[in-house]
Amino acid sequence: MRIGIMLRSMLEQGGVGVYSRYITQELLERDQRNHYVLFYRSAAHLGSFAAYPNVTERVVQAPNKALWDQVAIPYACWREQVDVVFHPKFSVPLLAPCKSVMVLHGAGWFMPDTSKFWSALDLKYVRMMMPVYCRRASAVLSVSQITTDTFNQVLQLRPGKIRTVYFGPGKQFHRVDDAAELERVKRKYSLPDRFILTLSGGDRGTRKNIDGILKAYQIYHGKSAHKLVVGGKGCDRFRAEYGIPEDGYGRDIHFPGWIDQRDLPAIYSLADLFLYPSFSEAFPIPITEALACGTPIITSTLNGLQEIAGEAALSVDATVPEAIADAMAQVLLNSEVQAALSSRSLARSQLFSWDRCASQTLQILETVAAAS
Repeated sequence: MRIGIMLRSMLEQGGVGVYSRYITQELLERDQRNHYVLFYRSAAHLGSFAAYPNVTERVVQAPNKALWDQVAIPYACWREQVDVVFHPKFSVPLLAPCKSVMVLHGAGWFMPDTSKFWSALDLKYVRMMMPVYCRRASAVLSVSQITTDTFNQVLQLRPGKIRTVYFGPGKQFHRVDDAAELERVKRKYSLPDRFILTLSGGDRGTRKNIDGILKAYQIYHGKSAHKLVVGGKGCDRFRAEYGIPEDGYGRDIHFPGWIDQRDLPAIYSLADLFLYPSFSEAFPIPITEALACGTPIITSTLNGLQEIAGEAALSVDATVPEAIADAMAQVLLNSEVQAALSSRSLARSQLFSWDRCASQTLQILETVAAAS
């Protein structure tokens, strides 16, 4: 069979970009019986997967995303005679001459508590078009059960059309015990000896609950020697944005900037706590990374956070900084709790793997393609 993959999101730095790169690589690693046609928007991507013998790479040009999805891709699918086209993002080419499969990375647009994080224009577009895409797609993958349940409730699709398929962290994520590697990473990012880790981006502070995290750390500050490390590109702007003082608790907040993916396992391993009480996550990739590294986790009861972390984490009301601070004390001031959470993290991490994700995804793609 000929399977097309739409890869206009391949270089995005967020979760969708990570998903697109990994799922493509994993499908190609495990499947040699089908032929894959990879559709790029930029010639700069050519050669990304050229080493695989069952791959054809094509550059598909269009002036914008809508025309790329809805005009250029249907023509490319016809020209390449693909049996099914797979989009790792949440849309499908409505006029494609073949079956189509797409991925839902969340349902926040339809949830009262999280829809506020999108603009009115985005909400209007998604609420108008998502039902169309979901009904046109031959099958829909969802990254979490809460996403599946929400879409089923809102759109009333036929049973089984949306299927939950978990993915996982990169294969490099595991507990790092090598002292030289830990010291290298510690020096590279000027990390303190003992610290709490959280991750964000300079443009995601509201959704990642940075205000609640900072208030919780201010409450907790002084109970132990732990400093707060806020990793991510552009996060240094939080100091001015949230009025963090230069002295007191503010002196113990560090912004190392963008963290390379190959260094993150060591940073998770160095951290005594991963603090991630976000407001809106369907499938929180950083939670799966921390689980794989055996890092104790505090997260939120909201959305997919508790679903993915399960009993391996302490889940708190993200809207109450005092509750976050109390949970921090439970973990950081009790070595037995810390050790128990670390052990649970490693056990829970076995549920999330790209190998399992690729296997389930391939089965769905082949079933859909065979039906055509």
